[in-house]
Amino acid sequence: MDLAKTFTWEGRRIAWGRAGSGPAVVFCHGTPWSSWLWRPFAEALSGDFTVYLWDMPGYGRSSKDAGHAVDFGAQAQAFAALLDHWGLDRPHVVAHDYGGAVSLRTHLVHEVPYASLLLADVVAIPPAGSPFFRLVRQHPDVLAQVPPYIHEALVRAYIGNASHRGLHADDLAELVAPWLGAEGQPAFYRQIAAFDERYLEENEASLGRIDLPVTVVWGTEDTWIPVATGERLAAGIPGADLVRVPQAGHLIHLDAPVPLATTLRTWLTRVTAPPTNGTLVG
Repeated sequence: MDLAKTFTWEGRRIAWGRAGSGPAVVFCHGTPWSSWLWRPFAEALSGDFTVYLWDMPGYGRSSKDAGHAVDFGAQAQAFAALLDHWGLDRPHVVAHDYGGAVSLRTHLVHEVPYASLLLADVVAIPPAGSPFFRLVRQHPDVLAQVPPYIHEALVRAYIGNASHRGLHADDLAELVAPWLGAEGQPAFYRQIAAFDERYLEENEASLGRIDLPVTVVWGTEDTWIPVATGERLAAGIPGADLVRVPQAGHLIHLDAPVPLATTLRTWLTRVTAPPTNGTLVG
């Protein structure tokens, strides 16, 4: 699956791709990630679903213009506009990390209807952010000016820390690449500096209004956002299920790909199953 298509929204270029047929499933990535993390899962599901991948403005293959806001509010507006562009009616939404807050705000504030929502190790309610994340928020301008080789070392260490099992060299290189160079380095610090926990507070205050099937999936070894936060999130959403994945950190896609893929398939099979009329046969 390649992000060969683009959607222009308020001067931003949003890269996206689509594959398969069947009920619509939209994947939302987080920070400092891109849709690359979801690609193998989307490809595996494309035999039974129409799957959509996209990179948020400021991430991956989408534009990284310094003058464009990349906070939760702007990303939720972009997601709502993109869903409208696709003409989707009640898609199934799957989100990780920052994509959790974006998808929740799109639904709760912009009132975009979903058929279901799966939230995997998401940034959705306070508190959020690793120690390094908090350091960058305090000194974004200083760190944006460090020499490129120091910046690359910082980003590699930061991203590597998100995995419980450790990352293969090729995977680490793929995740680091968008944040290197004259465009990527300042964009990395800019998206962290834009973080505003007030959006998460608004999300938490509105969780009780969610009226759709929700599953929360969490790696038990997530050191960026501990499983206790996932438990609190699930408890705040009426009827939500919680799936704990052992031996998985924040990068659950790479730490536990088989359990995550199984959970996704089981979830989507259940929420897309035709309703029964309750009639007994026999």
